[in-house]
Amino acid sequence: MMPVFWLDENDLSFPPLDKTYPDGLLAVGGDLSPERLLIAYRSGIFPWYNPQEPILWWSPDPRLVLFPSELKIAKSMNSYFNQSKFAITYNRYFEDVMRACATVSRGGHEGTWISEDIIEAYVNLHKLGFAHSVEIWQNGKLVGGLYGVAFGKVFFGESMFAKVSNASKFAFISLVKILKNNGFYLIDCQQETAHLSSLGARAIPRIDFINYLDKNYTENQFEKLILNT
Repeated sequence: MMPVFWLDENDLSFPPLDKTYPDGLLAVGGDLSPERLLIAYRSGIFPWYNPQEPILWWSPDPRLVLFPSELKIAKSMNSYFNQSKFAITYNRYFEDVMRACATVSRGGHEGTWISEDIIEAYVNLHKLGFAHSVEIWQNGKLVGGLYGVAFGKVFFGESMFAKVSNASKFAFISLVKILKNNGFYLIDCQQETAHLSSLGARAIPRIDFINYLDKNYTENQFEKLILNT
């Protein structure tokens, strides 16, 4: 059995990805500082753990991604855009979106991985301009949205929620259109779901994903996404 790598809070480095377990687990421990999180995303790694656990760091292979040009929009969604059934804003209620995502039922699993520590960490990234939210409104109420991290020309999706039908889909499609217009390479969807696959996401080998990240870092480094509405 391979050893589990424990991260030192004073050392921001991660072990090489060839040390990843078959399920995608790479390392344990460390912290959720902005510096470590940005290094993680740059390296194809993300945190995902239950509140009672130490921080777990993952890099699954294959990796589910969506290339903006491959977005699939069902005909049933056209009326939502043509008739302006939803209002949309960006980055105005980041923490509210995170807390709403934390309430979503995940296939019968109790609780949420979006703990207070995770919320604090990503709110800090948001304040630095790297984490973004999409907010969907209906009759003045927040009914859907998503959040994630933008690093150069790659968007790393984290979570989404919907309180009414198709609200999260509307948020995702709207964001992908913006990212496409801004020349983004891809959207990282992390792990496969039927919902994301129906929108055009597909699995690619991790090495291909890392190659995109290397290109992104070389060409764009810390270029920030501007979302204002």
